Amino acid sequence: MKANRRNFLKRTSAGVLGVGALTFPGLVHAAATEKKTNVLKSDMKLGVASYTLREFTREKALDMTLRCGLKRITFKSMHLPLDSGAHTIKSAVGECKEKGVDFYGAGVIYMKSKEEVDQAFEYAKMAELDMIVGVPTHDLLDYVEEKVKAYDIKLAIHNHGPGDKIFPSAESAYVKIKDRDKRMGLCVDIGHTQRIKRDPSQDVTEFFDRVFDIHLKDVTAAEHDGKTCIIGRGVIDFPAFLKTVSKLDYKGTLALEYEAEGDDPLPGMMESIGYVKGILATL
Repeated sequence: MKANRRNFLKRTSAGVLGVGALTFPGLVHAAATEKKTNVLKSDMKLGVASYTLREFTREKALDMTLRCGLKRITFKSMHLPLDSGAHTIKSAVGECKEKGVDFYGAGVIYMKSKEEVDQAFEYAKMAELDMIVGVPTHDLLDYVEEKVKAYDIKLAIHNHGPGDKIFPSAESAYVKIKDRDKRMGLCVDIGHTQRIKRDPSQDVTEFFDRVFDIHLKDVTAAEHDGKTCIIGRGVIDFPAFLKTVSKLDYKGTLALEYEAEGDDPLPGMMESIGYVKGILATL
């Protein structure tokens, strides 16, 4: 579990991209800029899935996102309820713009009825979003496809790992949408992917033509009971994964979904993002 982290730290130079980079993510950015790395050329985008910040108000969640050096976010319903009216949604959009955070998607949104599908797409339309991260039931996929075409809003289906009966893996979603409208795709949660004993790098590569969004998290074990932990302290091979998405020239967002320490996630978020930036700066 700790070998990948130790090996990565050994490969980075003189502590600037090592321990110091974990503490001061800005140093990594400066080093990456100076070296003109492939990361900058491929415009790798980092963000936050706001479930990470579920115990905090929307304003606080945005401020904490910015403290991590991130400027992209998807909102879960606790930060912008699905039954919000137009005024509330426009106010939230304005708050994001004022703070300089790109509100690029919403979710995870569960869709168990046509009414919930309608609500999700109207919500996304009012918020001027390009994408919904969602989990529609299988019997609603035809109806969802109609909405995707009518609204021109992408749906990224999120996998939830072992125990989930709808979409446990990215593959289970891919086989359902691969012949549908190309705006129907995937939000690959690599933590849940690892928990179901699949290789995140392999899944992203195999289903890449439909990968719209990626949720970044590390887990303590490749088992049903694996728990979210700080990135680099778990079992996912992040150097290999980030090298894979860089080579694929992934244009979507790598959104941190840190589910541990719900009441105090910021230290874990910062260390996780620092570790990811440190790896990206070496590619």
